[in-house]
Amino acid sequence: MIAFGFLSSAYSWTYALMQIPAGVLLDRWGVRRVGCISTLIWSAASFGAAISTGLAGFFGARFLLGIGESPTFPANAKALGYWFPEAERSMATAITDAAAKFSTAIGVPFLGLLLLRFGWRWSFAVTGLISLFYFALFYRTYFNPSEDKNLSKKELELMLQGRVQPEGTATTAHGASLGYLLKQPKVYGLGLGWGAYNYTFYLLLTWLPTYLSFSHHVDLLHSVLYTSAPWLFATFTDLAIGGWLVDFLIQRGYDSSRVRQTVLIVGTGFGLGILGAARAHSPVSALIWISISLGGLAAAAPVAWTVPSLIAPRESVGRLGGIVNFCGQLGAISAPIVTGYVASITHAFTSAFVAATAILLLGVAGYIFLLRRIEPILEPERLSFASAKE
Repeated sequence: MIAFGFLSSAYSWTYALMQIPAGVLLDRWGVRRVGCISTLIWSAASFGAAISTGLAGFFGARFLLGIGESPTFPANAKALGYWFPEAERSMATAITDAAAKFSTAIGVPFLGLLLLRFGWRWSFAVTGLISLFYFALFYRTYFNPSEDKNLSKKELELMLQGRVQPEGTATTAHGASLGYLLKQPKVYGLGLGWGAYNYTFYLLLTWLPTYLSFSHHVDLLHSVLYTSAPWLFATFTDLAIGGWLVDFLIQRGYDSSRVRQTVLIVGTGFGLGILGAARAHSPVSALIWISISLGGLAAAAPVAWTVPSLIAPRESVGRLGGIVNFCGQLGAISAPIVTGYVASITHAFTSAFVAATAILLLGVAGYIFLLRRIEPILEPERLSFASAKE
């Protein structure tokens, strides 16, 4: 179990280390260029895992995968900020985030069946082919608004009226520095909340089939298939609550900060349902509690990913998204390893789930006391001007 925990977290090591550099590259080179390069890298990593001949080669492929995928979510935040007005951004973010949950719901059973029928190499080869298909699709379809020849002036005007993130240029906008962003309490509040979310997310992503098999004596084939239920429920709450409901309430005139803050806190609070799974005595009750936990976290996730584009200074969404996702990856690194050690020592997952509960409470505290109201961080030059006047 300990070895599996380290292997499961290997991808997150380089993913975490690359978050801030990836954010800087996104703000300088743009979503399209960085997105194309990163997709090619993670496709190569998948094929590398498929042909690896030993543990060292497999670890190397996982490290490369972390580098390739590191710009993905900061790039999503930046692109959605460019394209979607504030009142529509939650649903747009929810669609991208729900896709990650839905892909897990169908991907884990699909890849699990591939592994059981044809061997583990084919499961990685297939993900490499899917990645190449995504590269071709992204290359042909994604452009920034200023680069899209099919975008009419009227559509652009409506987007600007809805307060999309303005595109900067290399000569006029370099964004806020990392040092400036790291002085902002809101950044720490968002990072703490995202780290707590990711800890529980990756605990369940990597250990759920093993937990069902080890604690509830479900055979490996059925445990792989049963794991799709919580992820399907998470896909639904992601879209229905984190996306549609948030945008609906904001468009109806409710205070946007209060709506988003409420969903962040309540959704993360429902994540505490993992504590119920720690005391479950049957596979059905365990899956119900885990579904409640993942459903609440999924509802909060798109809101959390909307926040960087709402609070970041001009041309700093990539940097801020990188900082936040770095905090998240600290949770992603530690969850599989800590869970592996705890399960090996105690021969149960109870203590691991209790630890996740405590970390989620820290995340809720970060949203309440540090992030507080969701409003833009002052631009560095504006802050300097305000200080000079005082």
